[in-house]
Amino acid sequence: MTVFRLAALRTAEDFADWYRIGADYVAHIADGMEFDCGPFREDAVAGVEAMRAGHTDVEPRVARSIAATLLADAAFCEPFCEWLPLWYELALAGPNALAEYRLTRVARMYASDLPHVSVPQYSTPKEVLVEGRPALSHVSGFSDRFVLTDAILHLEWFVHVARESGVDLPPELLARTREETVAYYTGRRESLSPDVHRFQSLLFADDEWVRKINRTYGLDSTLFGVWEGILRRARTDLETAASGSAD
Repeated sequence: MTVFRLAALRTAEDFADWYRIGADYVAHIADGMEFDCGPFREDAVAGVEAMRAGHTDVEPRVARSIAATLLADAAFCEPFCEWLPLWYELALAGPNALAEYRLTRVARMYASDLPHVSVPQYSTPKEVLVEGRPALSHVSGFSDRFVLTDAILHLEWFVHVARESGVDLPPELLARTREETVAYYTGRRESLSPDVHRFQSLLFADDEWVRKINRTYGLDSTLFGVWEGILRRARTDLETAASGSAD
């Protein structure tokens, strides 16, 4: 199987586990950072159950969380690939466009009765500067570019989805995480402050998101395996650094 197996996903039922895996990721980070989640966990359970039953008439909070998660995923791939080599961006252009279309279509089923649902505006390489130059100019190699990209964009994904799902986030920490992350992954900072370090360690659990999507949808995808490996190494590097500093 390959990522093209995802082309068969069309309905709310098909994307129920997709939403569940995303909601679990948000909850994992929020719990680890001790953010106030309000009724998010209960809403997520209700959302998964509704999607599995093909129901779209859910409470507004639930509908917003589902729509925000799917729309954030739909908008994620294209800007992510802009940070990577052109050959990679071109190779995934077709699958990315199809995924965006399918995710957006289902998200709209849940957003139709809401007054407003926003889509995250992910950072582009030209927008993230370090010492007046694009951040990418300070890194080399595919894995380093991938990790830098993910460190920035998974923060933006989480902030958007968590807020839309009712999780209370501290603005000062978010701003500091963004600043320190860019500096750290471009070699302009030797370490992250403890709370930012913990935050990014939790965010890099997106290796588990990749693994669960790969397994749940029976993809057996080599590409997903590559992504998972890169992200797992980034997470374990942070965890090892934290363990070393504690010693």
